Amino acid sequence: MAKVKGLKCRECGRPYPAKPLHVCEFCFGPLEVDYDYSSLQKVVNRKRIEAGPPTMWRYHDLLPIEEDVPVGKHCGMTPLIRARQLAKALGAKEVYIKNDAVCHPSLSFKDRVVAVAVAKAMEFGFEVVSCASTGNLANSVAAHAAEAGLKSFIFVPADLEQGKIVGTLIYGPVLVAVDGNYDEVNRLCSEVADKYGWAFVNINIRPYYAEGSKTFGYEIAEQLGWRAPQHIIVPSAGGSLVTKIWKGLKELHQLEVIPECHTRMHVAQAAGCSPIVTAIRNGTDTIRPVRPDTICKSLAIGNPADGYYAFKTVEESKGYAADASDEEIVAAMKLLATTEGIFTETAGGVTVAAAKRLIETGVIPRDESIVLSITGNGLKTQEVVFNALGPTLSIKPTLRSFDEAIAERPDIGADVVSRSPATPQESLG
Repeated sequence: MAKVKGLKCRECGRPYPAKPLHVCEFCFGPLEVDYDYSSLQKVVNRKRIEAGPPTMWRYHDLLPIEEDVPVGKHCGMTPLIRARQLAKALGAKEVYIKNDAVCHPSLSFKDRVVAVAVAKAMEFGFEVVSCASTGNLANSVAAHAAEAGLKSFIFVPADLEQGKIVGTLIYGPVLVAVDGNYDEVNRLCSEVADKYGWAFVNINIRPYYAEGSKTFGYEIAEQLGWRAPQHIIVPSAGGSLVTKIWKGLKELHQLEVIPECHTRMHVAQAAGCSPIVTAIRNGTDTIRPVRPDTICKSLAIGNPADGYYAFKTVEESKGYAADASDEEIVAAMKLLATTEGIFTETAGGVTVAAAKRLIETGVIPRDESIVLSITGNGLKTQEVVFNALGPTLSIKPTLRSFDEAIAERPDIGADVVSRSPATPQESLG
């Protein structure tokens, strides 16, 4: 089955062959994969999907990979968790966490897009893969390149979090730290891609790369018993993820895999870098670039490539948007950890904080189903929460020392002591 007809321009609709291209040479619009949905209609169904591997590749028919999967064979199918404690804290009835903080191999949703991008680069015959990244993409490209036996060049802003630097270098890439923000790094990479002819996953391979994000939405629908939730909140940097989750849900409906799709898509950004949220609030599809100023490095893209399409997705789905200050991000990271035992990075803090605001302001009704997109692991951004955590109890190895320490901390000690079980002697009396 020839499921991919080629590429097409998202603006003028002009067709292109399925090659490493990303921009329309006539109107300069972005290119996307053009599927033959009439052919897919004949083969895609719930039974076929459920018979597939317990990974994102159970949706192979809906992805632009023609051959067998060479990399990322264990990626995806991450938990969808009914977050009852968090729901109670947010004052909502039905809250779920889609937890890509445990996605294989590099602990973020970027593993989905990179698995597709590297697989496609290998189909095209590239020997070097590369990217411009705010961190998670760097980790994932380096990891998948190592698995594939390819050389990788990773370009990042020089002020990236240490955890993400280490999480990239461990895989043995050539890491290039650029003295500039992400938008400046990305502009440089466009020039490098033109000169060296490498497979840049988020430049010349971008149309294929972006398709991997659809699996995030496919999994949500399948894990909910083949139904779409009423709300999904998505952290946004370049803006692609929210558009592709929406595209994935619509594809499942078009192919009659799910009965309906009335999901409202909501964008979450850090207040220090929120060009998409600002546009949505102002009701304009003009995305005005900003200079990022936030602890949330993973969302610090001031000129989002898919910002316009993110706006259109929110508009089409009748969703909305919210941003979060640095203080709110840290508080939300702690809230998710203490209610659900999930340690998310700063982008997840943005998502939880945005959910809180959207629920409190009545944008999202408290009795409707809500999925929060947790896209990265907190072990990568430990420094942002370190000073906001409580002190440890330092004691000597004696019971008396422990008793004294508890007594000095009435905030934790009084309640524990009052609920201590009776001693054996007391219980026998």
